[in-house]
Amino acid sequence: QVQLVESGGNVVQPGGSLTLSCTATGFTLDYYAIGWFRQAPEKEREGISCMDRAGGVTFYADSVKGRFTISRDNAKNTVLLRMDSLKPEDTGVYSCVAEHSALIRTMEQMCDLKTVSSGSWGQGTQVTVSA
Repeated sequence: QVQLVESGGNVVQPGGSLTLSCTATGFTLDYYAIGWFRQAPEKEREGISCMDRAGGVTFYADSVKGRFTISRDNAKNTVLLRMDSLKPEDTGVYSCVAEHSALIRTMEQMCDLKTVSSGSWGQGTQVTVSA
């Protein structure tokens, strides 16, 4: 069964840090670009960070640039999202998505919801940033 499973969500104070994990089962991530998307309350899902299959090309949304870091370990079939200097506006459900690299030209494209809406998605993990 092809599946992505996210973990690591929690309640954290402003300025704190969290690391989210996305692990693939039933398939190997070696040939896939990966994206992290966030859906805040009453807002549309948005792409915040994406990485190519080799881990050499990344994209970050302006809202998280300089604070979030995406990484991947293909040997462990896992992608991480390190989140530092968290703000209340970072609150939301974080989901990962995989799309075959042959279908993706740029990581900005990968982080566009229209590109990946039919890709393989995880169930999401809740991040709440609150004092």
